[in-house]
Amino acid sequence: MRSKGGQGTGPAERGYNAMMPLHKKERRRTEQRNTASRNLDRMTSTEMVRLMNREDRTVAVAVARELPAISRAVDAIVSGIRKGGRLIYVGAGSSGRMGVLDAAECPPTFGTSPKMVQALIAGGRRAITKAVEGAEDSERNGERDLQAKKLTRRDVVVGIAASGTTPYVVGALKYARRRGATTVAVTSNLRMPVGRLAKIVIAPEVGPEVLTGSTRLKAGTSQKMVLNMLSTAVMARLGHVYENLMIDMMLTNEKLAERALRILAEASGKSVSAAEQALRAGGHDLRVGLVMLKKGIGAGEARKEIARAGGNLRAALGE
Repeated sequence: MRSKGGQGTGPAERGYNAMMPLHKKERRRTEQRNTASRNLDRMTSTEMVRLMNREDRTVAVAVARELPAISRAVDAIVSGIRKGGRLIYVGAGSSGRMGVLDAAECPPTFGTSPKMVQALIAGGRRAITKAVEGAEDSERNGERDLQAKKLTRRDVVVGIAASGTTPYVVGALKYARRRGATTVAVTSNLRMPVGRLAKIVIAPEVGPEVLTGSTRLKAGTSQKMVLNMLSTAVMARLGHVYENLMIDMMLTNEKLAERALRILAEASGKSVSAAEQALRAGGHDLRVGLVMLKKGIGAGEARKEIARAGGNLRAALGE
């Protein structure tokens, strides 16, 4: 049997989830019951939210243990992108949506091409807002979707799977390995297929969820934290940040235009009115405006300075 869209749902295609013996499934800590929440349905609202807040405090600690692996992943992604590669997230369900969210935020925040950071989610676009039954159960679909991206050795593929067993992600990572791309796993269950397939494994072990098996909770929070670190650190390393300011942000609405003025005034030490004049003269390019204000030159010369520095803003400013 196959559902619409060619997503495999038969036992022959389901891979690890359908064929894994129950005793192995139970090894996933994210599937175990949390003793603190056994009476969840009898708790008051206050008791529930206090419990969830208490459990959430453990997530940052779990992520902190993975900082060395996260740093290695940042270095690998920076290296790949500098060589012309891309960062490609792959996931299913909540994990896939985390990847889609992070990829979607990169162009407006850092002014990058949508091609630089991309995301694949099992079931395609409609899976972003609706559950697509069986979409994650096929390794072949993961391989097929990644194959369509024309993967190269310069690319970095980040497989996101709280369970560590999602066939769609497993299939994508297998294909990425065969193509020689760098592979990274973000999972909450270390000793599972996804972790064994990846070159770099980021595995915050957040433990059983308050609602058993609902990995959109602590596991999802840990994924969001990790992906935030990856994309932000990568873009800062690539020069899309000046100090701690979004120097390459897109000015797509009134709120962002006002933010750009504040950024330019803060970065240059000049008044908002001076920043506004420079931004207008520089064609609403924050980099050009900053070089103009800091070096006291016109827009044309500022562009030349940036070009001579190979796009390196710090070098163009002589810093």
